[in-house]
Amino acid sequence: MSLHKTGKAFLNQLARNADLLMETYLSGTVAETEENAKAVAKLTAAGVLRRSESDEPLRLSPSLRSLLEEALKDEKGRQVDTNIGSALATLKTLARHYKEAVHLHDYPAADAYLAELSELVFNLKESLRHATRSLWSRINNEFGYVGTMDAKIRENQLAQDQVSELLGSLDLFRFDELAELAGDARELRRLLVVGLQHTMVECSGELAVVQSRLLALLGRFREIQGRTRLLKGFLLHCGQHPDYRPAVHVDRVNVPGLFNQTEGCLKPAAVDVNDGDEEQTLIELVATLRPRNPDDQASNQAQAEAFALGQAEAYQLADEGLKQDVDRFFVTVIDEAASLSALEFLQQQELPWPPEAWLYQVIGNFDSLPLEQREFFGLSPKLRDDATFSGVKYIEDVHLWLE
Repeated sequence: MSLHKTGKAFLNQLARNADLLMETYLSGTVAETEENAKAVAKLTAAGVLRRSESDEPLRLSPSLRSLLEEALKDEKGRQVDTNIGSALATLKTLARHYKEAVHLHDYPAADAYLAELSELVFNLKESLRHATRSLWSRINNEFGYVGTMDAKIRENQLAQDQVSELLGSLDLFRFDELAELAGDARELRRLLVVGLQHTMVECSGELAVVQSRLLALLGRFREIQGRTRLLKGFLLHCGQHPDYRPAVHVDRVNVPGLFNQTEGCLKPAAVDVNDGDEEQTLIELVATLRPRNPDDQASNQAQAEAFALGQAEAYQLADEGLKQDVDRFFVTVIDEAASLSALEFLQQQELPWPPEAWLYQVIGNFDSLPLEQREFFGLSPKLRDDATFSGVKYIEDVHLWLE
């Protein structure tokens, strides 16, 4: 009961001097005056205010400062406690004390050791979670409590070192040894194995994510730092050369990459061979391709091997009569002075030409006429829409008449 009263009196003392304690927390040291001399003396006697040397100012005790940093979520309180080795040693010692007291049937001492062990395990788990939360808080605000980019990079590197130390401290946990130490004691297994292992797995996963985020953030900081240095260098160059004017980049043949940031509006067209809906169309297109004759390829290769550079001989294109028949078709149009179908003329005259070649020759002959002669004729193709592709038309026939 006396311990309860002492603790209550201590907390009341902290409440009465809340303004002085918060001013000390924010400024770092106590501003001693005649008005607060009595309160300072009482707080110093209680261990709330301390000084390491006689000539140094009073400061808050580390435990109270840590309590305020945790309660206020102060981002400047960025120290991470990684002293897990000594805590594990104390934990194992208390576990042995508890087992010995249970063996000797000293149950009051066993309960006291178990309570102390539970408090130690709780503090150990909370310190690990607090370290992880502190790192996440610093990452989420991108180390906003420092002003310069160089300071942010240094804080990032400090946080990476702390993550490495925490991961190294987690490696100190040997749960096979803790399980052997707990033995068949249910309470010890719950504290030493189940609770600690769950916390360690949770913190290990969080620290792995924190480490990757720190690396990504460090890369972003260095990128910003590089661009800032580039801009400062450009400003310095402009200050040293006031008459400098950048050239118009659009007049250059090769546009610098600094100005050429926009991607092309139209991407190059290509057949999507992975689209199953177009499989039938692709098969039909491939079927229309004219296969290469191996005999012709071998003949061409033999001719290429026998080729020798010499005087070119005069030659003429062989006239197979197609042009004469087309000219006769034009003369017939003039004689009859009527609109004639080129395809019907081909069939009536029983000419040996393929319809496609015949129509091409009629159109070509019409286009090759001099302008003063072409004005006497009129030509109109008969078109048919493709059944598969929109906008594609086929010429089925050509009608020619005399104007």
